[in-house]
Amino acid sequence: MLVREKQIVSRKYLKAALLLTALAVFALCAATLPLKDWAALALGWIDGLGFYGYLVFVLLYFSFTVLFIPGFILTVGGGAVFGIWGGFAAVSLGSTAGAAAAFLLGRSFARGMIEEKVADNKKFAAVDRAVGRQGWKIVFLTRLSPIFPFNLVNYAYGLTKIRFSHYVLASWIGMMPGTFVYVYIGALLGDIARVAAGEKAETGILEIALQVTGLLAAFAVTVYVTRLAQKALKEEAGV
Repeated sequence: MLVREKQIVSRKYLKAALLLTALAVFALCAATLPLKDWAALALGWIDGLGFYGYLVFVLLYFSFTVLFIPGFILTVGGGAVFGIWGGFAAVSLGSTAGAAAAFLLGRSFARGMIEEKVADNKKFAAVDRAVGRQGWKIVFLTRLSPIFPFNLVNYAYGLTKIRFSHYVLASWIGMMPGTFVYVYIGALLGDIARVAAGEKAETGILEIALQVTGLLAAFAVTVYVTRLAQKALKEEAGV
């Protein structure tokens, strides 16, 4: 019985070591490879895949999130490739799935590494205490606020006591405003690029004005909501 327990513990340590090694390799690649150029090429390839492009994009966004690679260019690119609503759906699904996977890794194999990374982070310590009291509400507010690094927070929430289902739902809804704005920007830039390339009929002044007005309105609402979230976080968690 004792030998079996030792074998189980050894396997856990082995899995943790393999995971940390893989993360280290990917982190090294992320620091040395021209990721922006690579992501741009990937988006160009995805654009020609039709319906299957959505699946590839979601998997790519999922990978970026789990591997601590910033997904800004993918978010904007998703709007350029799929349009506003298609891009919003693809980015929302990919980012939420990646956030869920990172949470589970932070709660299991990567727990030790994440604990070391946030050990001296006063903001996360305050959020951790607030999560114990408010749960999903704090997760929702931090998703609305840009002061918390998205990729690290995904893992760090795995250290808290919040339920997985509450975390996923609060994250999904809380990320929507920011996702919509960046996808909208990408969709607008994509339309402009297609007109310049002759792939789309010239857009009228009225249509351009409406698109820009819509973008400004979405941006203004997002800024307002973000300020409300920061105020609420300061009251609830002191950050």
